[in-house]
Amino acid sequence: MKIEPFRLPGVSEERPLIIAGPCSAESEEQVLTVARSLSQMGIRIFRSGLWKPRTRPNAFEGHGSAALPWLRRVKEETGMYVATEVANVKHVYEALRGGIDIMWIGARTTANPFAVQEIADTLKGVDIPVLIKNPVNPDLELWIGAIERLYHSGIRRLGVIHRGFSKYEQTAYRNHPQWQIPIELKRRYPELTIITDPSHICGNRENLLQVSQQAMDLNFDGLIIETHPDPDNALSDAKQQITPDQLKLLLSRLVLRHQEVDALARVTLDELREQIDQYDDQLMNLLERRMGISEKIGEYKRKNNITILQTRRWDEIITSRVKQGLEKGLSMEFVTKIFEAIHQESINHQTAVMNKQDEPVSDTTQK
Repeated sequence: MKIEPFRLPGVSEERPLIIAGPCSAESEEQVLTVARSLSQMGIRIFRSGLWKPRTRPNAFEGHGSAALPWLRRVKEETGMYVATEVANVKHVYEALRGGIDIMWIGARTTANPFAVQEIADTLKGVDIPVLIKNPVNPDLELWIGAIERLYHSGIRRLGVIHRGFSKYEQTAYRNHPQWQIPIELKRRYPELTIITDPSHICGNRENLLQVSQQAMDLNFDGLIIETHPDPDNALSDAKQQITPDQLKLLLSRLVLRHQEVDALARVTLDELREQIDQYDDQLMNLLERRMGISEKIGEYKRKNNITILQTRRWDEIITSRVKQGLEKGLSMEFVTKIFEAIHQESINHQTAVMNKQDEPVSDTTQK
C-alpha cells in the first residue's frame, strides 16, 4: 500500500496535528462556542460526534443528521475542517451531503469487516480523508484489514486513531493503550499517520497530559482530544472532556523531542544499544537452555504418564517471579506477560515431546 500523507491545505505538517471538539454535538450554541475558541488557538480541525453508538440504550445517542447544519456553520464562521464518525452507509451519505471534510470509523465498526467493507464500497470514487480507529480488542491484523479495505476502495489519504483497547481486568485506563500495537503498525507502515486519542484511553481528564506526552515521545503524529465548553455537564463522556483553556494549557506543556540525533549523541546511543544487543543475546541463549530443560521434563512426564499442566507448580512460578520482578523495579504486568509467554512456549515444547512416537522395534528375524 502506498498511502498518501494525511495532509490538508492550510494545516501545518508539523507535529502534533491537533483535532479537537466535543464528544457530541449537543446544540448549535455549544458547537459554535467551542469551535470559536479552538479556532482562536490556531486549531484547524474540529471534531464532533453526530451519531453516537452507545453501549446501552436510553443514553444520549446524538442528534444525527439534524446537527449537520451546525457543523456547516463552524466551517463558514471559522474556516475549520469538520470531522465526524460514520458507522454505516447511511451515515456516509448524510455526511457527504452535509459537507463533512473528514470521516473516522469508530472502534466498534472497525471490528466488523462487513460494516467496513460496506463503507469502503460507498466511498469508491470519493476523495476524502478517512481515519480508522483501532478495533475494541487488541487485534492488529483486524486493524490493518480495515485500512486495506479503505485503500482498495481508492481512498489514499488514510490515517489511524489509536484509542486504546478493552481489557477484562480493571486498569488505570478506560481503554488500555497497549503501545506495542500502534508501534508495530508504524513499523510496518512508516508513512501512515497515527493520531492518539488520549480522551478515550484515559476516560478521565487527569491523565490526559501523561498519555499525550507518551504519544509524542513515541513520535506519533497527532492527538485528538475531546473539548467541551462545560465538560461536567456534557451529555456524553463528561469525565474525559476538557475546556478549550485546559486544552491550551495541556498543549503548552507538551515536550516535543527530535527524532534525529547529532553525531555525539549517536555515538553514545550506539554504545548503549550494543550493550542491549549483548544482553539480548544472553537472554536468547538462556531461553534456549530453559526450553531444553522443559523438553527433558516433557520426556519424563511422557514416560511416567503425567499431565503437562501442573497448576500448583505454575501458580508457584508466576507468584514468585512477579514478587522477584517487583523487587527489581519491574512492573507486575511486564513480568506476568514475560512468564506467561515463557510458560506457553514451555508447554509447546513439552507437547511436542508428548506427541513424539516411540521408534518401532526393527524386525531382525532372518527368513
